[in-house]
Amino acid sequence: MSKTLLITGCSSGFGKAAAHLFAKRGWNVVATMRHPEAGKELAELPNVLVNRLDVQDHASIVASIAEGIGRFGGIDAIVNNAGFGVYNIFEAVPLEKMREQFDVNVFGPMEVIRAILPHFREKKAGMIVNISSGMGIFGLPTGSPYNASKFALEGFSEAIQYELAAVGVTVKIVEPGAVPATNFPARSAAETGFSPVPEDYAAFCKATADLFSGFIKGADKDAVTKVTETIFTAVTDGTDQLRYLPTDDIKPLVTARWKKGETEYMAMMRNTFMPKGI
Repeated sequence: MSKTLLITGCSSGFGKAAAHLFAKRGWNVVATMRHPEAGKELAELPNVLVNRLDVQDHASIVASIAEGIGRFGGIDAIVNNAGFGVYNIFEAVPLEKMREQFDVNVFGPMEVIRAILPHFREKKAGMIVNISSGMGIFGLPTGSPYNASKFALEGFSEAIQYELAAVGVTVKIVEPGAVPATNFPARSAAETGFSPVPEDYAAFCKATADLFSGFIKGADKDAVTKVTETIFTAVTDGTDQLRYLPTDDIKPLVTARWKKGETEYMAMMRNTFMPKGI
């Protein structure tokens, strides 16, 4: 029998692309999203169930999982893909927006995992893939809300992989770099108009924005394909590898984070990300 995957955040980006990829390769797919009307294209596929799942709505999580099990007889893997990024000077980000960042990027995956675990324990098998980011590995200026949420997701994932291995469940993390080909940057840009940024930060923000614009232009042009292929590999490769790094653009920073000493690494990052003369 075909295996079944549940993916959150399938209305666009990695989630939508991954749903198509898994379905094409013979998997049953529970493609979930906050607004199922955005999934009409996926709903036309015979082995795809599109339903509503809002990671901030516990009832929708439970109902979506139950509907997927009812349709396909079980769920073998989940991909926690739903998420967004808040970028701004920390002082200008309201507390409620920080809480929303954690509700979606951290507590959302936690709730999905909590809801699926009884089913996985009954099967004595299951796969959990959490979509993180390079910003779950290294901190960047004006990215503190998103950084904090992804650092939390990474720590959570690393911790639970030990205990869940005891009940036959594997946990993995996929860490993409910049993703200009999805609607993630647009959603993130819409989240930046909060409290006015104090004038003291103006020069720093301008220099940082110019720097990041260059990074986006240098993003991996095949990011969506590479990330979705990596998600498929993580789910199907039969290993207990924890972390997967699909795109090339952030590999130098990740390598520096893991291989350089703290003093050398921080000196390199400050030289790169602290604009000169400010």
